[in-house]
Amino acid sequence: MPWRLADRTVELAQPVAAGIVNVTSDSMFAGSRSVTPERAVADGLALAEAGFEMLDVGAVAARSGPPVDPEEEAAALVPAVAGLAGSVRCLSHTGLQTANALPVPISADTFSVAVARRALDAGAVAINDISGGSDEMFGLVAERGCGYVLMQIEGPPRVDRPARDYGDVVAHLIDWFGGRIEAAQALGVDVEQIAIDPGLDFDLSVEQNLQILRRLGELRALGAALYVSLSRKDFIGAVLGGSWEGRLPAGEREWGTVAAATLAVREGADILRIHDRSTLQAVRVAGAIASPPRSTVPFPPITGERNSGRSVGGAS
Repeated sequence: MPWRLADRTVELAQPVAAGIVNVTSDSMFAGSRSVTPERAVADGLALAEAGFEMLDVGAVAARSGPPVDPEEEAAALVPAVAGLAGSVRCLSHTGLQTANALPVPISADTFSVAVARRALDAGAVAINDISGGSDEMFGLVAERGCGYVLMQIEGPPRVDRPARDYGDVVAHLIDWFGGRIEAAQALGVDVEQIAIDPGLDFDLSVEQNLQILRRLGELRALGAALYVSLSRKDFIGAVLGGSWEGRLPAGEREWGTVAAATLAVREGADILRIHDRSTLQAVRVAGAIASPPRSTVPFPPITGERNSGRSVGGAS
């Protein structure tokens, strides 16, 4: 199923790797904090050159904490989006290959409607909203015709809550997304604009996260593109460390992420939001095995070892 962005439709014949670029100093993965807009532009360009097909740019860490003023968020996010939007166009004109023969698309990771509007003005073509959506955000998405990532969450972002007992967690997700998609459509959003994100690590236990990944394909019945943000998340650290309390830190979760992303592709993930080139390689190969490419050159090439020593972009 395709995903319609503001400037193109992505057919999703193969999974898309969205590289994480966060203009933060407090994201959960210390190895990928861009801190300033200038550094974010450099880090995002490195991801594009490495072969990532999309960039997801944010300026507020998803971890718990006090609210961030929209003006403060916009001051970091908007220049980074604008700088990357201009830079990837120039890079495209000088030889960057993309599956759609267009510059690498940029999504803005924000749940503020005011900030989202300014990010779209700056060149973003999609909004990645971890708040579960609102009438005001749905209205903006309908007005602009942009792509939209709708993430499942059980309350406000940046607030810790215990995991709930849903019984069948996948059935709960299907019911939750069905209602939110209906609400978005009622305000003029086309289902092709929507990608659904199950919200791994948000209000979910380790076993619930694993159950969702085992049954990811069931979410495709909703008729929307499937967006999976799993890179270096806590549930991976808990599996590797043997318990939630003993979970490995984010910096030690790279190869667990590779395994989870590979299996997510097998189960039908369309877009994967990730940090590392190792996971990009896994997504690329898993996608080619699960669904043979339609052409002989379906992707931009993955470059050599230029950035292998450090993950670039930010984490949330």
